[in-house]
Amino acid sequence: MQLAILGTGAVGRALGMAFSSAGHDVVIGTRDPERTRQREEWAGIDLVLAAYEDLDGDVFINATDGRGSLPALEAVGDALDGKVVIDTSNALDFSQGFPPSLFISNTDSLAEQLQREFPEVRLVKMFNTMNNTVMVNPQGLGDDSTIFVAGNDPAARQAAASLAADLGWTDVFDLGDLTAARGLEMYLPLWVRIFSLLGRPDFNIKVVR
Repeated sequence: MQLAILGTGAVGRALGMAFSSAGHDVVIGTRDPERTRQREEWAGIDLVLAAYEDLDGDVFINATDGRGSLPALEAVGDALDGKVVIDTSNALDFSQGFPPSLFISNTDSLAEQLQREFPEVRLVKMFNTMNNTVMVNPQGLGDDSTIFVAGNDPAARQAAASLAADLGWTDVFDLGDLTAARGLEMYLPLWVRIFSLLGRPDFNIKVVR
């Protein structure tokens, strides 16, 4: 499968390398491929880079930060129409320092806002409740944990769950329509508190049922 990942930060790099290792064709979208390739953190990473406006794929993954998500998707444009877009972003607001607050919450979510801006997109919320190291290596925690999926299109949710399985996820909890993204995004303040107390990001939660 051709996967197009928006964003060249830690999440985009981690997902890109993991899905490539799982046998998918991966291209990473960025505003300036040449400048990105010259960055220190990209040394030795053999992933294809492309400008946002040249990006295409069977499935898109938004791995940009919350503030940058809408501009990045706008830059990709019509190539998104009809495609599954997995949104990993969070509405984190660091304007007052750490810990961050949320710039969207309660009655709306970043995922829903993106869906309204791109009604032809089959948007799915997934991967946003954990660190990138856990995203790509769920078994590294030594026990099964839970990854959540939410979206208005059941087939799109299934496609996203299948991709999660390619990375080793065995407990995929389907939360239904995209309003569930509100809770998924509002989990982040709790994640930050747990991270602060543990002093490390390699943890996750499990729904025991």
